[in-house]
Amino acid sequence: MAEMIARERLAERQGFTVADLWRMTQLPEYADRHFELMEGEIIKMALVGEWHGFGTTRIARLLDEYVESTSAGIVTTETGYYHGDDDETLLAPDVAFRRTILPADPDSNRFVPVMPSLVAEIKSPRDTYAHMRHKAELYLQRGTQIVWLVYPERRGVDVCTLGEAGALQTEFVAENGSLSGGDALPGFALELSRLFT
Repeated sequence: MAEMIARERLAERQGFTVADLWRMTQLPEYADRHFELMEGEIIKMALVGEWHGFGTTRIARLLDEYVESTSAGIVTTETGYYHGDDDETLLAPDVAFRRTILPADPDSNRFVPVMPSLVAEIKSPRDTYAHMRHKAELYLQRGTQIVWLVYPERRGVDVCTLGEAGALQTEFVAENGSLSGGDALPGFALELSRLFT
């Protein structure tokens, strides 16, 4: 029965898979490019501007300092994550915190088959708010607990979670507020004044 379901799923597949993306990124012509895979569609990632780079570095540094002091997990930037049961979506968050420490793997340059617990995505000028929220839903539906959507031009952050009915819930936190790690990273707080200075 399971084999029949797997065959049906393969027959219905319309797009690319995580394995396809991995093979593509190993080709010399794609060596210096970055991609995501959203529901079977390959998305080319553009270079980012200065504030985006600053914001990514600042959030990652503050998260990493806390995580290192508490041995809570691992912080990464621009690393490919996917849910082991979904081979058509791979996301590369600007910053991610993951509680799960995977066993040592000599092939650890491959994509990570476990979704992060907490994600921070910084809006680039070409991103739309609808695209950012859709991306937050993709993370949350695959196991991420909290997504921070950082809006430099609004000087604030949408904190995204899933409600009881599975619908996206957002709460905007302005630059004079603070972000919490919630259940994903208990005890962590980020004063947004440290980001929007």
